[in-house]
Amino acid sequence: MTYGAGTKIPAIARLGWRYDHLGIPHGSSRRGERHLQQLGIHVCEFETSPYGIEWMRFDPQCPVPVAVKTVPHLAFVDDLDAALEGKQILIPPNSPSTGVRVAFILDDGAPIELLELQVGASRRIATGPF
Repeated sequence: MTYGAGTKIPAIARLGWRYDHLGIPHGSSRRGERHLQQLGIHVCEFETSPYGIEWMRFDPQCPVPVAVKTVPHLAFVDDLDAALEGKQILIPPNSPSTGVRVAFILDDGAPIELLELQVGASRRIATGPF
């Protein structure tokens, strides 16, 4: 994307991160959701949403931080280690499936998910990001 002369470049453009999905916590069962029992999370795959929306419902014993359970999060793909520099880490880097690394940061009270994907990596969560 290009910006005209005199246009203020948005912070996200300066970071160079690529949008991946929007995670929205909710409390009701949804058609097509998948239960990740080992994590205590029910998710609707965002890959089928034209806007990248991931619906997330949490079991009572789910260990994720309250901010992730209650506040929608944006997810971006980037070089994970570089993206985490100087950030407040909410969930440390981990590998939910082969070739995928993920972490959550907290920015002004909002959880942000950062992903790093190896070429050919499956997007499906195998063991979980927590």
